[in-house]
Amino acid sequence: MTRIDDVRRFLERYAPARFAEDWDNVGLLVGRADRPVRSVMTCLTITRAVVDECVAARADLIVTHHPLPFQPLKRITDETVPGDLLLRIIEARVAVYSPHTAFDSAARGINQRLAESIGLGSIEAIVERSSGTESSVPAPDCGAGRWGLCGEPTSIGELAERLRRVTAARTVQLAGGIDDRVSRVAVACGSAGSFLDRAARLGCELFVTGETGLHTVLEARARGVAMLLLGHYASERFAVERLAEELARAFDGVRVWASGAETDPLDAIGCPPSADPLTDSPKPGS
Repeated sequence: MTRIDDVRRFLERYAPARFAEDWDNVGLLVGRADRPVRSVMTCLTITRAVVDECVAARADLIVTHHPLPFQPLKRITDETVPGDLLLRIIEARVAVYSPHTAFDSAARGINQRLAESIGLGSIEAIVERSSGTESSVPAPDCGAGRWGLCGEPTSIGELAERLRRVTAARTVQLAGGIDDRVSRVAVACGSAGSFLDRAARLGCELFVTGETGLHTVLEARARGVAMLLLGHYASERFAVERLAEELARAFDGVRVWASGAETDPLDAIGCPPSADPLTDSPKPGS
């Protein structure tokens, strides 16, 4: 009989906690490690719809990318959204595990998958982490973000299309020229604008992330780095679907699926393209 602890041990090997950011909350967050597990659901974020689905499907464990709880809670009541979700999960005897930034940075994690999906070679971490060996030598394939080389200069438009196919992103925002050809590309899922400086110092001509602020985009343009924004959800959700497949292969007899109720909280509405604030002047009368 597979137990929660068996799945936990697998996930700890798959995405070691030592790769998580210091501010993060990863690991088994809710539940008893010795309980049997017959069904596991993966998701990006625990929401009411996700909880409804897991309770109806009698899931024993939720593997969620974004932790719940994330920040310390002084009380767990139904007066707050995190408290209400946790109460429902606990009452249904569902355990919760989150790999979060450890999964972002792992050797087979989200950023590695993003880099490989667009055909990058010589892939290394943007910010390397210790390999965990006695010598504590940084491991090129373990750390925050990824950067690598295109086999030959490739248009940003072609790279955007590859990413759209892999992530099923409904919209991709671009700061830069769609026909510009690039050779060095950095990727970092989620909200990773803080990696821009390192990516620029590595000589990357394109930086791919989920979301970031206006001023980060303007800084990127000023430094000659194009940006592709996939959306936070799209940049990570595909990976929890792949994780469900890996868990199913690892635990024969355990039903594993990626949440079908989870959706991107943002909808795309068609709008005409705006002028480039760095190169285009407003049209007369605008």
